[in-house]
Parts: sequence; structure tokens; C-alpha cells
Amino acid sequence: MDEKKLYEQKLQAQLDEWKAEIDKLKAKADGASADAKMEFSQQIQDLELKLEDGSNRLSELSKASGEAWETLREGVESAWNSLSNAMAEAAGKFKR
Repeated sequence: MDEKKLYEQKLQAQLDEWKAEIDKLKAKADGASADAKMEFSQQIQDLELKLEDGSNRLSELSKASGEAWETLREGVESAWNSLSNAMAEAAGKFKR
């Protein structure tokens, strides 16, 4: 399997993991007080937007061929870092 396919599989696995984590956060938010629920709802919505962006970038990457995918890889990694940081921050806030 080539490097691009392996990279795409790695990113898809991470997206799937984050989707599951967001589902867990939604369940926690459902059990929170009204004020906390509003705050959590906004954070979850932000995470879902970032997740959608990551998914779109992965889709672009998978359609790219040759050297174009290497160029797109930088943007994908930037989106992944942003999403990863947002997930960690949200998880920290939900644990309070």
C-alpha cells in the first residue's frame, strides 16, 4: 500500500475516533444543567464544524493525485492539529 493510502486510512481512523468522542460529549451534555448544557452545546457545535472541515480536507486529499496530495497534506495537518486541540480542550471542560 502506498504512503498516500496509509495516510488517508490513519486520518479516517482519527476522524472516526473523534466522532465517537463527540457522541460521548453529547451524552454528557444531555445530563448537564441548563446553563452547562448551553455552553456544551456551543462547544459541540464548534467541534462538529471542525470535524466537517477535517472530513472535507480528507476528501480533497483522497481525490488529489501525484504531487498535489503532498501540497494538500500541509493544510490537512493544520486542520488536524486544530481539531485535536479543540477536542482536548472540550474534553477538559466537560470533565469539570
